[in-house]
Amino acid sequence: MLEELVAYLGTLDPVVAALFAGLFTWGVTALGASGVFLFKGVNKKLMNGMLGFTGGVMIAASFWSLLSPAIEMSSGDKFEKVMPAAIGFILGALFIFGLDKLMPHLHLNFLKSEGPKSSLHRTTLLTIAIALHNIPEGLAVGVLFGAAASGAPEASISGAVLLAMGIGLQNFPEGIAVSMPLRRMGLSKWKSFQYGQLSAIVEPIFAVLGAFAVGFFMPVLPYALAFAAGAMLFVVIEEVIPETQQEEHSDIPILGFVLGFVIMMVLDVALG
Repeated sequence: MLEELVAYLGTLDPVVAALFAGLFTWGVTALGASGVFLFKGVNKKLMNGMLGFTGGVMIAASFWSLLSPAIEMSSGDKFEKVMPAAIGFILGALFIFGLDKLMPHLHLNFLKSEGPKSSLHRTTLLTIAIALHNIPEGLAVGVLFGAAASGAPEASISGAVLLAMGIGLQNFPEGIAVSMPLRRMGLSKWKSFQYGQLSAIVEPIFAVLGAFAVGFFMPVLPYALAFAAGAMLFVVIEEVIPETQQEEHSDIPILGFVLGFVIMMVLDVALG
């Protein structure tokens, strides 16, 4: 079935293929957010384990799917070969850093909001925080589809599909992690679900933007792949990992992290 899916997506325009992949990752987030209709709450240890799993998937994807291909496809030797990836990686991290400073938002498990002072409700600030988290994920999927369509030997449609699957895999617990706290804040189940799924709507948007940009500016491809990797890594360090360390039992999210990293690494190397 995977082979048929890869073959089908390979026949599409990369922007369209990236849109479908982004809609898939958004849909999995919505599926996770729908858990608010079935459960009254989620065990805190389990939630931290799922967040750790999310971090593991994102870091593995950052290297195996994005940063490594960016280095491989760069021309030159030694420092000249690695510089595009290094520059793109730094710019990606600075991009999310800049968004953090420009947009008011509230991270899970934290009481104080970040960014400019705002009168927005806590639920809106929380949704904005998760949306910022999802921007690099959508961008990564789009850039990789664009790279594969360009004929770059270091990128493939199957690798792009597996990246989307990996991101979707970690988006399911992420959807739960958004909707459940909103429910505890007093929102109705329907509104909690709406905010939960809305947090990932940026993924298909940035997937399309990423594929579109690569299609028009091929020379920036190594920079673009590394840019997405840097953005994803910044999110993991600045948001995902700290959120798992608010409780005394920190071993569960670490084990979740290891599991997520290994699963994504195996999928990417063995099947990509």
